Amino acid sequence: MFLSNDLGYLIIGIIILILLIALYIISYILNKKTPVPKGCENIKIDEETCKSCNNAMCKIKEKITSNEEEE
Repeated sequence: MFLSNDLGYLIIGIIILILLIALYIISYILNKKTPVPKGCENIKIDEETCKSCNNAMCKIKEKITSNEEEE
């Protein structure tokens, strides 16, 4: 009784979850492989504006602060 009614919904839920995880992984990989657009290779970043940003996970901010610590 319990297995016959809810087993189908459980399988559908697991399939949807697997598809969403696969979609995330594929989009992440494709995003990493995307080249930088032409004209944007040598963009200069204003360090003063970057330091005032509150995003602690920003890779650009990490790079700027690590360069200052080395000096």
